[in-house]
Amino acid sequence: MCHRMSPLLFAELEEALRELRNTGKAHVPRRNADIFVPDVFPGADVPLFVPNADGTLAAVELTWGVPGAGGAAGTRAKLVFNTRIETALSQARTGRGLWAQPILEGRCLVPVRGFYESWTQPDPNAPAPDPGRRPARRQVRFNLAGHGIFLLACVRTEDRFSVVTTVPNAEVGRVHSRMPLVLGPGESRVWLGPDFATLADRSGIRLDTQVEE
Repeated sequence: MCHRMSPLLFAELEEALRELRNTGKAHVPRRNADIFVPDVFPGADVPLFVPNADGTLAAVELTWGVPGAGGAAGTRAKLVFNTRIETALSQARTGRGLWAQPILEGRCLVPVRGFYESWTQPDPNAPAPDPGRRPARRQVRFNLAGHGIFLLACVRTEDRFSVVTTVPNAEVGRVHSRMPLVLGPGESRVWLGPDFATLADRSGIRLDTQVEE
């Protein structure tokens, strides 16, 4: 599951939209090396694109994580920050469930410079575990090959959003059993259009990886 990503600044999204209006192509200028933008985790506010009624995009800031079903009496509802596309499509067909409305009417886009997965699959290169200590899970950073910035498919409800996940491709599959629904060039229109379900298969997406030691 995706629980860490490297977002863009809100001002960068606004600049991309200005370029899109003026040239027909979104472009984010190279970021000043002095500007540090920390990675974000569930519960953080993240800049993203949402579609307007006329088909254009708007930059907004939403909180990562949607309250799920309530737990025991007096406890807070658990924050759900990933949405399995298979579950969302099934709920859309029945009209019932947490994701029935967001997958049909709340699809959106989160621009990132990378996302991370914890290594939960067998790792032949991992160091031998210390028997006296619980082993830490290594983090692997993924980037869309050939692109410094790319889009993750997401869904929103009110002022919150969740990252949509799907069956992993070859690169992510050796690390984790799920992956964010990464969008390639030109696929943002598909995700925001009526044929969005065709994007569930990400086997054709190529990702670069970097293991954190």
